[in-house]
This record gives sequence, structure tokens and C-alpha cells, in this order.
Amino acid sequence: MREWEKNIRKVTPYVPGEQPKQKNVIKLNTNENPYPPSPKVTAALQALETDPLRKYPDPAAQQLTDAIADFYGLKPEQVFVGVGSDDVLAMCFLTFFNSQKPILFPDITYSFYDVWADLFRIPYECQPLNDRFEIVKEDYYRENGGVIFPNPNAPTGELLSLEAIEDILKHNQDVVVIVDEAYIDFGGGSALPLLERYENLLVVQTFSKSRSMAGMRIGYALGSADLIRALSDVKYSFNSYTMNATAIALGTAAIQDRAYFEETRAKIIATRERTKQRMRELGFTFGDSKANFLFVTHPSLDAEKLFQALKEAGIYVRYFKKPRIDQYLRITIGTDAEMDALLAFLEHLIS
Repeated sequence: MREWEKNIRKVTPYVPGEQPKQKNVIKLNTNENPYPPSPKVTAALQALETDPLRKYPDPAAQQLTDAIADFYGLKPEQVFVGVGSDDVLAMCFLTFFNSQKPILFPDITYSFYDVWADLFRIPYECQPLNDRFEIVKEDYYRENGGVIFPNPNAPTGELLSLEAIEDILKHNQDVVVIVDEAYIDFGGGSALPLLERYENLLVVQTFSKSRSMAGMRIGYALGSADLIRALSDVKYSFNSYTMNATAIALGTAAIQDRAYFEETRAKIIATRERTKQRMRELGFTFGDSKANFLFVTHPSLDAEKLFQALKEAGIYVRYFKKPRIDQYLRITIGTDAEMDALLAFLEHLIS
């Protein structure tokens, strides 16, 4: 090894889902929303003046922060925004997980968690999901340096009840507990009502899924003013201008269109439930996903081979070659037409 190489920080990076370059594929591998953003986003983009692009954006992104606070009935000082929830979560790891004790998160979960822990040199321990891929709340009752988990969990789609989340909070009042709610809008109740009782709770959400804006990169955290202030201090020490002017304007327009949000969310939920029924008829098994994806397996189909066969047919799903889940595929819920094409392929293959 060359001498200068000894001082390079080495981590195993997160591997995102494939972004195919060819057109006319059915893309069900990265949990994007199949519907366009709100028409108000298009209108805001067309109305955007060029002069704000010449200047630095508002470092506090106050317009967007105020709109998010208004949507959830919170105070602006309870909202933190960043470049996608990945940016927000990375800031959370950097800000709140500085104990010598290990942080806790599930063994099958969002695979960026261990990457950030390694990058920031945070000790961690993974708590195994049970045989139904559910979080076992009792595993989080012991001493730790912080807790984080998605709800619904990714990639399994299993939802933890609000009562179970509160139980975890009751047993962890001396550390920060982060609930990553990237998929909460597709089923189940948010942990937001618990903010009034637990000042150590932080809820993280995103515009990438239910608001059809994955390409705009907008994420946010909701919590006590003290937690948000600590996050902001770290952000301003790292990069004051994380949110660009376009993202602030378009994100504000998106969250103000509640009717469109409810309409597209309902479409995806209806398509998911219909797809569940047809997938069961084809012999697939899966949990009761409350996200915008299904995590499926089939007793007579090898998951990796099925993944490749679908890809060759122009249908992209997600395969994880990892222990316990290497016979499962994660399938994003697309439009009705996209799901019908997927189901037709599977029916032909199985028959």
C-alpha cells in the first residue's frame, strides 16, 4: 500500500437500484411514484424566474419549511429540510449518534444505515426481524446509543403499530429515536402524534415516493425544536445551501396540493391491493405490505433467475443477494397497465 493510501477512509458504499438507460421499460425497482407530480408543480416550474437562480438560495428554505409545517400542523422550528431523506438521515447520524454505545436497527432494513454507521464510525448492532420479517420491539429495550428503523420497513413493507413504536420510545428516553417514514403515506399511521409526548423522537419523510418528486431530492425531518436546532447547526457547519431555489419552489407547490396527493396515493393503494390478490393466485407469498411495493417469494421460482428473466423482458424489479432474503423480489407498485404487464409475464412463465 502506498503511504498516502493509509489515510483514505474506506467504506463499502450503498448500491442504489439500477436506472436503465433504454426507454420503453417497465421500471418497478426503485419505488418511484408512477404518476407525475402535482400540476401545481408544473405551474410553479413554468413561473420560476431566472434571477433567483443567480443568487444563493435561502439557507433555511423558509418557504418550504413553512409549507411543510402548515401541512402537518407543526411550528416551522419543528421542521428540517434536506436534499432527499438520505441527506436528512445522514445529518441525523452525524448529529445524534455520537455515543460509544452501539446504535440499533433491524438486520433486514434500508441498506444505507450500516453504510452511514461505517462512514461516520458509529458502532452499531443489527436486531433480527422475526420469521414474518417484523420488527421485534423487545429487542430495542436494552442500552444503546440510539435507535433507527423504517416504518413501514424496507424492503419488507411490514408496518409497526403506533403502540409498538411508543413502547420502544418509553424504553429509550435517553437516546434519540428516529422513525424513517419514507413509505408511511401508503398505509398505517405516522408516529407524528407522539412528538407531543417524546422530545427525543424524530420522524423523517420524503417527497420521493408519495409526492412523485424523486428527481427533485427533497426530504425532511419533524421533531422537537431542540432536535431540529441541533440538526441545523450541523448542516450549517457542513453546507449552508443544501436546498436549491428550484427545489424550494417546487416542493412548496407540491405539499400545498393536498387533493392531488390524496388522489395519487389512493390510486397506488388500490393497485397494490389488486396486485396482492392476483399475485396470491399465482402462488406468490408475501406480507401485508403497507408501502408502495411488495416483497414476494414463490415456492417453485428461484428469485435471482426470475429477476433476470423479468429484466430480459424489460421489466425491472429489485433483487437483494443477501442472507434470509435471497429468494425474494421487491416489486414497486406501478400503474395498473404496468402491473398488468408484470402479471401477464408471470402468468405465462408459471403456466
